[in-house]
Amino acid sequence: MESIFHERQEGSLCAQHCLNNLLQGEYFSPVELSSIAQQLDEEERMRMAEGGVSSEEYRTFLQQPSVNMDDSGFFSIQVISNALKVWGLELILFNSPEYQRLGIDPINEKSFICNYKEHWFTVRKLGKQWFNLNSLLMGPELISDTYLALFLAQLQQEGYSIFVVKGDLPDCEADQLLQMIRVQQMQRPKLIGEEAAQARDQRLPRSDVDQAIEVNHPFDGTGMLDEDEENFQRALALSRQEIDMEDEEADLRRAIQLSMQGSRRSEPSGSSPQNVPQSSHCSQTDSLSSEELRRRRQAYFEKQQQLQQQDQTPKLQDKATLSSSTPEPDAGGDMSEEDMLQAAMNMSLESVRNHLNSEDEK
Repeated sequence: MESIFHERQEGSLCAQHCLNNLLQGEYFSPVELSSIAQQLDEEERMRMAEGGVSSEEYRTFLQQPSVNMDDSGFFSIQVISNALKVWGLELILFNSPEYQRLGIDPINEKSFICNYKEHWFTVRKLGKQWFNLNSLLMGPELISDTYLALFLAQLQQEGYSIFVVKGDLPDCEADQLLQMIRVQQMQRPKLIGEEAAQARDQRLPRSDVDQAIEVNHPFDGTGMLDEDEENFQRALALSRQEIDMEDEEADLRRAIQLSMQGSRRSEPSGSSPQNVPQSSHCSQTDSLSSEELRRRRQAYFEKQQQLQQQDQTPKLQDKATLSSSTPEPDAGGDMSEEDMLQAAMNMSLESVRNHLNSEDEK
């Protein structure tokens, strides 16, 4: 389809593109169409002046802008019709009741000019095939004979005004070539804006595309607020657990210190050179990390349990007395912090009593 002349859209010069695509060549320029529009404006002014240049209608007409062209490049149907008269061509409104009553099959026509909201484009037969030569397309669009009537009906339903071009169109290379061959089009040509948008999206990195989507669809922040609230509650719970653990460590540390102090006070002064002074022991305990304290505490409790097992046989009576006054923890249930603290103190007191009993026996 390289032989088919097809002007693409530039600015608002769709009337120029429509005429040149119809005639298959650069027959009209904006300057020539502007000249036709100015000529039409002058003819209308002269007709209005016949009623008197001092009339209210004439003064109002002079104040109004031209209806045949504007600064954007738009040209009226009168400009297009006068431009085609140069080639002996005439426009007839296709969707008028008068033409519809003729019952002419669109396939027997040669070309159509379509207009909707100041946009003009041509549908023309070249050789034995029909083509949509809309300047908004990247290239000519092939229209089958069976689809032509449906295509025109669809345009009518969308509000297009359709004009039949009557007369002999000038000869062109595309018409002569397509009389001998038929074109096959595998893919419909894209719109100019559609092609540019796809090319831009391909150049954009994914992050930029995501950012554009976020700008077009602002995030209300509701989900983020919920997630922040959940994270805050989780952090608050963890901090509470840490505070509870610190309180537990402090309580157990104080219980161990008290038990160690009780052991030293019950021993004769100087009888045990391995004793550590109280102040030194306290400062060492305070400087221990939580992990080290847990490890030493576990080792201390295991040592105390071993001592209890060794003294269990000769001290059954004392054991019975202690067991009656000391509550045993439930092996099948979870111990509370208070129970753990009480158990630690009881074990410490029990070790002190065992130690005192051992000293008495000696």
